[in-house]
Amino acid sequence: MESRYNPAEIESKWQQTWTEQGLDQTLERAERPKFYALSMFPYPSGNLHMGHVRNYTITDVIARVRRMQGYRVLHPMGWDAFGLPAENAAIQRGVPPAQWTFQNIDQMRQQLQTLGLSYDWDREIATCSPDYYRWTQWIFLQFFDAGLAYRREAAVNWDPVDQTVLANEQVDSEGRSWRSGAKVERKLLRQWFLKITDYAEQLLADLDQLTGWPERVKLMQANWIGKSTGAQVTFKTEAGDNLVVYTTRPDTLWGATFMVISPEHPLAEKLTTAAQAEAVKAYQTQAAAMSEIDRTAEGREKTGVWTGSQAVNPVNGEKVPIWMADYVLMDYGTGAIMAVPAHDQRDFEFAKKFDLPIDLVVQSPAGDLDVATMTAAYAGEGVMVNSGPLDSVPAGKGPGQSVEAAVKWLEAKGKGQGTTNYRLRDWLISRQRYWGAPIPVIYCADCGCVPVPEADLPVALPEQVDLSGRGASPLAKIENWVNVPCPQCGAAAKRETDTMDTFIDSSWYFLRYADAQNESRPFASDQANDWLPVDQYVGGIEHAILHLLYSRFFTKVLRDRGLLNFDEPFQRLLTQGMVQGLTYLNPKKADKDKWVPASSVDPEDPRDPTTGDPLEMVYATMSKSKGNGVAPGDVIAKYGADTARMFILFKAPPEKDLEWDDADVEGQFRFLNRVWRLVTAFAESGQSLKGDAIQQDQLGKAEKDLRRAVHTAIKAVTEDIEGDYQFNTAVSELMKLSNALGDAPDPTTPAYAEGIRTLILLLAPFSPHITEELWSQLGQSDSVHRQPWPTVEAAALVADEMTLVIQIMGKTRGTIQVPAGADKAALENYARESEVAQRYLEGKQIKKVIVVPNKLVNFVAM
Repeated sequence: MESRYNPAEIESKWQQTWTEQGLDQTLERAERPKFYALSMFPYPSGNLHMGHVRNYTITDVIARVRRMQGYRVLHPMGWDAFGLPAENAAIQRGVPPAQWTFQNIDQMRQQLQTLGLSYDWDREIATCSPDYYRWTQWIFLQFFDAGLAYRREAAVNWDPVDQTVLANEQVDSEGRSWRSGAKVERKLLRQWFLKITDYAEQLLADLDQLTGWPERVKLMQANWIGKSTGAQVTFKTEAGDNLVVYTTRPDTLWGATFMVISPEHPLAEKLTTAAQAEAVKAYQTQAAAMSEIDRTAEGREKTGVWTGSQAVNPVNGEKVPIWMADYVLMDYGTGAIMAVPAHDQRDFEFAKKFDLPIDLVVQSPAGDLDVATMTAAYAGEGVMVNSGPLDSVPAGKGPGQSVEAAVKWLEAKGKGQGTTNYRLRDWLISRQRYWGAPIPVIYCADCGCVPVPEADLPVALPEQVDLSGRGASPLAKIENWVNVPCPQCGAAAKRETDTMDTFIDSSWYFLRYADAQNESRPFASDQANDWLPVDQYVGGIEHAILHLLYSRFFTKVLRDRGLLNFDEPFQRLLTQGMVQGLTYLNPKKADKDKWVPASSVDPEDPRDPTTGDPLEMVYATMSKSKGNGVAPGDVIAKYGADTARMFILFKAPPEKDLEWDDADVEGQFRFLNRVWRLVTAFAESGQSLKGDAIQQDQLGKAEKDLRRAVHTAIKAVTEDIEGDYQFNTAVSELMKLSNALGDAPDPTTPAYAEGIRTLILLLAPFSPHITEELWSQLGQSDSVHRQPWPTVEAAALVADEMTLVIQIMGKTRGTIQVPAGADKAALENYARESEVAQRYLEGKQIKKVIVVPNKLVNFVAM
């Protein structure tokens, strides 16, 4: 047997063997329970980073343990391969996006395989492959048929120099184009949307089903959906138009002293008087040049312009001026608000700037509020004042309080209606880009918007495309692709030239894995209903809102289309922490220049090599800009994949951030070397793993102690993996077991052989290569990964003796070994007779004896 642990040699050997044997292929035998283990699939950038390694190693351990526990496991991998980064890379390199993407996929697949991840590669998918996006388009048509896909005008980011639409990611923090540097404008274009708002209440209510999700993620989704209750109230304009507002505080209507509409409000032009037309137009142009983030930023000085019109407050008949302000967004609520400056800080600041009235309608409990002296809006508790029928009613949203009373009064008077509103907006899915799934719609002058027939899917992306990054959508320039006959009447028609948001691709990929080779539909319902929901999903917290929410939405829609029989896609969710590396920070520099790589710094005197400024040593998420990344390939080349996996699992609990430390990597490498020496010494001694059956009651003390350590490890590791996935403590238990085996006085006993076998089996999911090699060297013919997971023998955990602490006056003086299970009287007697007690009690009188069973005896003596 090889005396030296050589990871490079054994890891490549076993990876090839596993592939040849089809070891990781998914079993379809129905008699086994199923388990679906899934990591969020990556964008194929071409390079694996340590965040990937952590995510995929965590899921791989879970999948391997479940296989050994008798489950048939689905553990697939694929690629979130469409999107703007590949298109930008293609523009920069002068190569087609498909060539760039598939080259990166090949490279990253090879990198993943070096980690020994147990993926069923027969189920691999890439969202940019026609055989995948064909079904993305088919699913879009399901939404269209259900009335959940529609087209309307929406604001987009517009580069006035390049004359093109920009994604949010292409707009920098100063609101400028990533390419031209021009100040980005907001422009209205006709866009495709999905009606996710139709499912807002289901998405919110069903969060209660997700008992296996972190509470933080559920709270983030609940806040994003943003359910609120209030009232919808109609103000009449001077011209007789209805200006509808939604408010969560209808009780403060009596304090509404002006109204504010969005610059994009459809009534804006009609409400603007001739005298104000020039000022309003200028303000609209100014607002159009700003991003939504800028318009709604907290602390930003308020801007606005009067339209010249007024409306009538429906509760008191008073006229209120109608203003326009950019902090009101058309996509939120109705695009118009009633302003109550005494009790809303944003309205208060606006009123102060433009010298608008402030009317108090909620008086504080102390009764000390006076609008003449107020320096900020009051949003606290109190009672209603100056509010007609609500006067003296307690202010608030509880039963019998002012909000409830206001809704009842408005409905009784026909002036408003209690309603529920959601912050969630319909999902804009149009992208004026090439590298995405084309939207399968054709526009005909006679037939209107016509879906592409299913038989004509996929609507394939043309290969010869000008990707200058400037001008209109690249697809719009390809006339022989755009111009097609109408599927209904045969007349000349045009294709939709927008492609879909890449979140569409990732909102159903987990369903495709269940039936990845199906050529006649996206998946067979019986296959999806068999494997889904995903039992364990692992990915970053940054996907808590969009991806996870959209996936839930898709699942519910496909359920309602009769394709699925479950409500939620992911039963358990683990959001792993980030991998952080050591770097240095210069607090005097701007954000993009403040990081100094550790390789450029003297740790004894950390200073900026260019300015000499003192630097702060910090751990931060690994990135190129911080110069603190660690390439997985370098770690694997030096220590092997098993060591990299062990470090990732041992260093921190999976949900916490992990600080990279080369010393700890070395520590895990030493541990695996220790395991190697233990097992090779056992093999060279000629011992067999198949020893005689062990009779617990016939063992000596040393063997019982060893067996207790073995079965304690089985119990602890199993609980750590099946509970909250505390892999770090599980690895600690494996270290304890290896130490117990190393300290065992007799390595030739059946108990020792059991310990060696158990160590290899428990370690196998964590370090699959070394354990496979050791298992083979011990003469085992079948893979270690096909062995059953060890089970605990209760009798082996029972100790014959226990350690009893001896205390004198509450101070520990020593310990003795006593029979396990001894009663209180026996424990007191053992303690009295011990050398420890007799030495410290000599010449003293015992006044009291306190016995804590199975723990200690305390003598109170004078």
